[in-house]
Amino acid sequence: MSDPIVGVMCILAMFLLLTLRVPIAFSMALPAILGILYLKNWNVLANVIDTTVMNNSLDYIMTTIAMFVLMGELMNVSGISGELYRTFKIWFGKLRGGMGIATISASAVFAASSGSSLATTASLGTIASKEMLKNNYSKTLTSGSIIAGGTLGIMIPPSTFMILYGVIAQQHIGKLLLAGLVPGILLALLYILTVMIIVSINPQAAQKGEHFTWKQRFQSISSIFAVTILFIFVIGGLYVGLFGPTEAASMGAFGALIIALFKRSLTVKKAIDVLSRTLKTVGFLFAILLSALILNSFIVQSGIPTILNNFLTGLAVAPVVIFILIVFIYIILGAFMDAMAAMLVTFPIVLPLIESLGYDLIWFGVVMCILMELALISPPIGMNAFILNGVANELKLTDIFKGSFLFILPILALIIIVYLFPQIILFLPNHL
Repeated sequence: MSDPIVGVMCILAMFLLLTLRVPIAFSMALPAILGILYLKNWNVLANVIDTTVMNNSLDYIMTTIAMFVLMGELMNVSGISGELYRTFKIWFGKLRGGMGIATISASAVFAASSGSSLATTASLGTIASKEMLKNNYSKTLTSGSIIAGGTLGIMIPPSTFMILYGVIAQQHIGKLLLAGLVPGILLALLYILTVMIIVSINPQAAQKGEHFTWKQRFQSISSIFAVTILFIFVIGGLYVGLFGPTEAASMGAFGALIIALFKRSLTVKKAIDVLSRTLKTVGFLFAILLSALILNSFIVQSGIPTILNNFLTGLAVAPVVIFILIVFIYIILGAFMDAMAAMLVTFPIVLPLIESLGYDLIWFGVVMCILMELALISPPIGMNAFILNGVANELKLTDIFKGSFLFILPILALIIIVYLFPQIILFLPNHL
């Protein structure tokens, strides 16, 4: 068999393993290892493992993932999510749909200390679902606001997805983290606009909430000082060059530890739980990343990227047509398989093509992050929906997926906006 055919067969085998619910890391690594052995020999496989697994495992930049995960776990145990929700509820709760706006706003700020969409959804879902349902919000709007807000966890820095993408695409981690800031804020605003449109069309979807005085509003701001200062210190320090991505992550974790100790929320038992969850999450992410790098090496050796690149670039179509096709493929893949796996599997093929078409890989990383957000709320396997269903039993999956459809449009709108105006993404990275 020719090398490309072997490559295609191994990719199909990997998708089969994913369908059978085999862990992502094994699904990617096993076919790749067998494929390298078939195409080459043991010496080549040993060299791939040495250059991809060992070298990347010892790479200093990998510490960034661990430190940002630890930062998120410490902020979560500090009870920040509840304080953020109460603050924004005081400011916006009296408006019709105000609790939906509060949920999205709190999610955006919590995302600045979390780096994880699943953690953001779980933290805010527990609090916001009870409050919104108690105030006669429809289950559809309640669900949609929570899972949409949760997606901001991987866009607004720090973002574990951006770090994984940076390692695979060999792009500057600091630039990728900064690149997600403005689009993340813009997406949050689009979500809020969506809530306002929904309640204007259907006033029964949400009720007006409790009125608070201006004194209460200004007093509530003190509860978000800690996370705001930490975010400005970490991302601001990264932007002005005070420290690099790894140092920024370390300072973020240290700052989160100080906040947790100051709030007296970090007992010995909770500290052990935080470290345990951090180790599990980091181990999971490292396994996926290293397996993806082995797969990357195999796919390059099979020659598939070169063949596909030559074919598509030889077509008499504008680059935008190929870009739209890629976006459409990712939307389909994200709806029916694990979004992280879908992207890591296809990056070895897609990234060389995108670069040959003249697109910036930092810009494309943010586009991939937006598509990842879309996959997290898309039926039938959107992970944010299942997380919310797990922490809020009163919300059925049918209600949650109905709510998700309301917030798919703003995500698609953002993709169009950043395509037409790429500087929305590139302005901050270009000035790093």
